[in-house]
Amino acid sequence: MPISAASRGVLYMLVASLFFALMALFTKLLAGLPIAEIIFFRAMLSVLLCFAGLWRLGLSPWGSDRAGLLLRGVAGFLALAQGFWLLHQIPLAAATTLTHLSPLFATLLGIWLVREKITLLQLTFFALSFGGVVMIQGFDYRITLLHLLVGISASFCMSVAYTSVRRLGKTEHPLVIMFYFPLVCLPLSLAAMLLDFVSPTPVQWLYLLLLGLSAQVGQYCMTVAYLVAPISRVAIVSYSEVIFSILLGFVLFAEHFNALTYAGMALVLAGVIGQVLWKPGPHRGPLVVGEA
Repeated sequence: MPISAASRGVLYMLVASLFFALMALFTKLLAGLPIAEIIFFRAMLSVLLCFAGLWRLGLSPWGSDRAGLLLRGVAGFLALAQGFWLLHQIPLAAATTLTHLSPLFATLLGIWLVREKITLLQLTFFALSFGGVVMIQGFDYRITLLHLLVGISASFCMSVAYTSVRRLGKTEHPLVIMFYFPLVCLPLSLAAMLLDFVSPTPVQWLYLLLLGLSAQVGQYCMTVAYLVAPISRVAIVSYSEVIFSILLGFVLFAEHFNALTYAGMALVLAGVIGQVLWKPGPHRGPLVVGEA
């Protein structure tokens, strides 16, 4: 029996979410390496793979809207750096939850940039999510105010990146957009890495390779998911990454949370998923979510 396009999209997004959770796992296992060094090697592998794909298709890697592509790359780099730092500081599931607030900030950007009106329902979604964030920070001693602020900042940068992706998708090939993200990350991370380079051990080289491959597979599966199925069907599935992170953190790091922290995570997801599914009209759809 053939699988429908919508079902294929859901399956691809589940696989993408699993590999993004694995990427976060390998980042956490690389806690002994500086963040800039992890980003550099992850970006190097991604640049090579994306360039190979562009070369095979006979496409120019430079694109037409280079200012927009650079903005996407810088915003993605900032989101990635802050997200990786959080993964080294707090439990896996908490870091993943705090960096998945981008749909809420995308709505705020829409209000600011194009004067979109906000509804009472949207305000309810905001209240749910930020109430959940406050609960996560307030009822888990491992999560400080600094962690909370970095998570919010990472989500904001991610929303800028994905707002750029939505606009760039009208003129640029998906591989070109993917290519610019690591291309911008390379020089920015190299400058910081040279100031604090730590030679990776053989096991850490393996983790770096697995991190890069996990990120690339996640990006590919996420892209295919949005190509073959309606966004409204697959966007919500991307939040299964939080569930995968809870399971991986529990099995591999014996991470536990109290009931109120789990309740906070649930409120964050409820608010964000509500924002993803909310459709104000035919001219807008839910935000594409995933890795920066």
